[in-house]
Parts: sequence; C-alpha cells; structure tokens
Amino acid sequence: MNPARTPGGAVLMDGEALRDRIVARLRGTVEAAGGPRPCLATVLVGDDKPSHIYVRWKHKKAEEAGMLSKGVELPGSASQAQVEDAVGAFAADPSVHGILLQLPIPAALDAERVLALIPPEKDVDGLTEASMGRLMRGLPGHVPCTPLGVMRLLEAYGIETRGKRAVVIGRSALVGLPQTLLLIRADATTTCAHSRTRDLVEACRDADIIVSAVGVARLIGPDHVKPGATVVDVGVSRVESKIVGDVDFDAVQAVAGAITPMPGGTGPMTIACLLENTVEAARMLGAFPPA
Repeated sequence: MNPARTPGGAVLMDGEALRDRIVARLRGTVEAAGGPRPCLATVLVGDDKPSHIYVRWKHKKAEEAGMLSKGVELPGSASQAQVEDAVGAFAADPSVHGILLQLPIPAALDAERVLALIPPEKDVDGLTEASMGRLMRGLPGHVPCTPLGVMRLLEAYGIETRGKRAVVIGRSALVGLPQTLLLIRADATTTCAHSRTRDLVEACRDADIIVSAVGVARLIGPDHVKPGATVVDVGVSRVESKIVGDVDFDAVQAVAGAITPMPGGTGPMTIACLLENTVEAARMLGAFPPA
C-alpha cells in the first residue's frame, strides 16, 4: 500500500482503505464463482447503540462484497430460549454459512450457552470453544476477527514480525489471548501485559510492536513507545462524546514508526475479516469453490 503519514511522520495504518480493498477482492471472488453466494447471519439482542451500528455496517459491507446477509433482532427482554432458538435456526439452515452473535448480550443471558450452539464451521467470529481449541492446536478453523485484522494490517503495511519483540496489552479471549498466539505464530517474541503487570512502561518500551486492547482511554503515551515502533490501537472508549482509543494518538504519532488511527484503524478490519471468514466458512461447508 502507498501509506499516508501523520504530522509526526509515522505511517498511518488505514484500516478503512484496506477493508475496502478486501471487500472489493471478495466481491470479485464471489462473482467469479457464480453462486451460491456466501451468507452471513447475525443475531442482535437488546438496544445497545454501538452494537446496532456495528451490525448495520456488517450487513452493508457484506452486500458490497456480493454476499448475502440476514439478521434477527431481539429485544433486551428476550429469554434465553428465544436467543438460543434464533441461533439454532441459523445453525440448522444450510443456506447460512456464517453466524455472528453480536456481543455483548444482556447480562441476564448466558452467552456461552448460545455460542455453544454455533457449529465450528459457521463460527465466523471464532469465539466458540471448538474454534479457540482449533486455533490453539493450529488446526483449520476461524480466527477471531479483530486479532486477524491486526495481522492483516501488519502484513499490508510491511511490518516485519519475525524475530521482533511484541507486546499485547490485554488478555481477553476476544482479542488479547488470540492476538498473542497469532504474533507468536508469526515468529515474534511476544509478551502479554495486563492489569496486574507491575510496570507497563517497562514492559512496552523495548517492543517493536505494541497492540493495546483494554479499553482504557489514552493509556499508552510516548513514554511507552520506542522510537520507530509500530503501535496498534484496538481499545475503544468514549470521552466527552468522542471516540478515543487506548493510545494517546497525538502524542504517540510523533514517536512511532507506524500507528493506527482511532476510529478508522482496527475496527474496519474486524468487518473485513468477518467477511473473509464467511467466505471461508462457505468453502468449509462445501458450498463455495476452493481458493
């Protein structure tokens, strides 16, 4: 890619531009196959505004990629049985290739019980026990979309991982743990830092790559960053009605060699990788030609 640069000279890792390239490539793949079109199905529970926005974008980009999409929206008062029935219906539908349960769901519901109903081949968010186990064992399966999106950004912008030092901040099953594993698999010497890490600056300042995914506004400042390091911001916070990330972008861009914006960095890549996983799901189910 031909990168833009920040005022401080860092490469701006533009997730929106890369997402659009991936969507265009997927559309070409879908059109060349001639059918059937891969189908993404979503289940959304409650009235969380960001979740509704995210799901709308997922359907919009699926359409742009030439794919099919369908969705079920349930009220926050929905019972466990109603949510499980919605997911179970998609699991049994041979025309549906990928299923996404939009998280979070209301606290009164058991998300793990719902996720367990998604067949591994249709688990395009990569969150079920089976998918996580396959990732750990290096077996074919779906990788969680946000960590995969981070790896796609590093690849697209030519960020070397082999032999480099990486720090992942956060240890969630959604991002931090799979991100750590993916960087290890990419031959980076990787540390996972978290809320019990005693000196986060010390843990980060020798890293060639920092990925922060904890949702603490402007946690990472210039003192954490080695000059020329790559800084990837996954965290999302709202400060005075403004979306900000874990990284103090204005301060860090003057030190970093490459940096993602927030918004416009890893978020768009999560959607791109969800669509990639859906096409791969259709292949795994024998409904789409092999690559």
